[in-house]
Amino acid sequence: MTIVELYEKAAQRGLPSLIWGPGQARRLALMRRYAALEGARILVDGCGIGIYVEALRAFSPEVHGLDIDAGYLREARRRGIGCLVQAAAEALPYPDGSFDVILSHEVIEHVADDRRAVAEMVRVLRPGGRILLFCPNRWFPFETHGHYWRGRYRFGNTPLINYLPDPLRNRLAPHVRTYSGRALRRLFAGLPVRIVHHTRIFPAFDRIACRHPRLGRWLRRLADRLERTPLNRLGLSHFLVVEKIR
Repeated sequence: MTIVELYEKAAQRGLPSLIWGPGQARRLALMRRYAALEGARILVDGCGIGIYVEALRAFSPEVHGLDIDAGYLREARRRGIGCLVQAAAEALPYPDGSFDVILSHEVIEHVADDRRAVAEMVRVLRPGGRILLFCPNRWFPFETHGHYWRGRYRFGNTPLINYLPDPLRNRLAPHVRTYSGRALRRLFAGLPVRIVHHTRIFPAFDRIACRHPRLGRWLRRLADRLERTPLNRLGLSHFLVVEKIR
């Protein structure tokens, strides 16, 4: 597979977390704040190569992973991770009420039908269980999934695409969705759930911190402060916690 083909695949299905770093640890801390993970039956819906499956098994032996991509699952199994299933998020192969916690980490923006994928998560969640959902924020100043120009995919962060009107934005980035807060919550309209928590989080600046530790620490402290202000509307990702009520 060429580098262009790899980038195209990443554009269509997302690039899963490949290593565990401070950014992943920070998101795991958020999950622990809003869901009881100890001993829970957990599904990582869109698990990639299993980074979060592996991390969550520190809290429970009942962690299952699902992904549509066979290559990612092969890599997860090569790394010794089990309880993995290949399937689409729109048709989860589990009975109703199977899980206490479902993690959807930067996945729904890539699925064919996001509304159906959300409904499936709710279906396989038990009453009182919680969905922990991360996805791109429409008002982050960069589109992190690249863009198309004159029929060619261009990998990398692209400024301000998501600020354009939908018809133009979707021509430049037809391969991925991004969500305003209202649009994200609308996915759950009519389903038997309640919104427990909704915020937006900034990047962890892991790459910068690796090259320039002092600058990375300063940026992380700044991001932590901004997340507690109205400027969190400019954050990288939504973090939404949803509880099934019946």
